[in-house]
Amino acid sequence: MSSTPPPPTASASAALSPLEQQLLNEYTKLLDNLHRLSAVSAQLGNAPAAEMMDSLRMLERKTGLVFTLLKASVYSMVLQHQMNTELEEESEYRG
Repeated sequence: MSSTPPPPTASASAALSPLEQQLLNEYTKLLDNLHRLSAVSAQLGNAPAAEMMDSLRMLERKTGLVFTLLKASVYSMVLQHQMNTELEEESEYRG
C-alpha cells in the first residue's frame, strides 16, 4: 500500500480554485475510506471461516426473529385498523 501524499502546501493551495480544492479533499476522503476497507477486508480474510459462519448464522437467526416480530406487529395493526373501520361503519349505519 502506498502512503497518503501530504496535503498541498499553502502556495499550491492558493493556486487551486475552491472547487478544485474541494475535489482534492473528496479524493483524500475516498483514499482514507479505501485504506480502511482494505484493512477490514484483510482482517476478515484472516479470520477463520468457521467462526465467521457461526457469527453469520447467529445474525441470520436474529434477523429472522426481528422480521417475524415485525410482520406480526404489522398484521396486528392492519387487523386493528380494519376492526375500527368496521365498527365506525356499523355505528354510522345505526346512527
